[in-house]
Amino acid sequence: MIAENIKHLRQRIAAKCVEFKRNPKEIKLIAVSKFFSVDAINEANRLGIIDFGENKAQELRDKFEFLGNKLTWHFIGTLQRNKVKYAVKASTYIHSVDSSMLADEINNQAQKINKTQKILLEVKTSSEDSKSGLTTYAEVLNLVKHCSTLSNIELVGLMTMAEFTNDEKIIRKSFADLCNLKDKINQNGFDLRELSMGMTNDYEIAIEAGATMLRVGSAIFGQRDITKDWRQS
Repeated sequence: MIAENIKHLRQRIAAKCVEFKRNPKEIKLIAVSKFFSVDAINEANRLGIIDFGENKAQELRDKFEFLGNKLTWHFIGTLQRNKVKYAVKASTYIHSVDSSMLADEINNQAQKINKTQKILLEVKTSSEDSKSGLTTYAEVLNLVKHCSTLSNIELVGLMTMAEFTNDEKIIRKSFADLCNLKDKINQNGFDLRELSMGMTNDYEIAIEAGATMLRVGSAIFGQRDITKDWRQS
């Protein structure tokens, strides 16, 4: 199933890239592996997937112990400051930075292990209460400036989650807003390159809008069974 899913997904991504004159090499496919087993991750890796996303710091910590750094790990969930050490140890990218205090703690933990941690700032582009992130241009610009002063952080881009809806106009606006925000920030002399946006239900719209990172789970692994321990095959 995973092999067929990945084949279909790559075909759809390639088709969208042709349609919107995008280079598929510019787009990083992140397999969101939360709750899925090490066996499933290994199978996806054998099929050419390198990047994997986790949204629970302790699950990432434990999977990193099993699989190590042969994979590129992305932490994509809400990150509590007392769990930062787990995310910094395991992940190449942390997508969900939304405060100077969190950025400072990431920097501190990265210093301890002599690492430069790549991060993205999380921006709220929808009206849903369940979504989190920075909400204004001023907030984003101030945090970008703050991150530029931290020695063990490399700020590479912005991340968002669109509203969960079938209305493509609403989704498209969320992604366009993030893209425009990146361009506006870069006019201040910064060099944000990555746009992490688009999941199973809206990745094609994200490609159209300029996404460079797609966070796709069920379209690769199938539906999650949250009652099953990921340590089971």
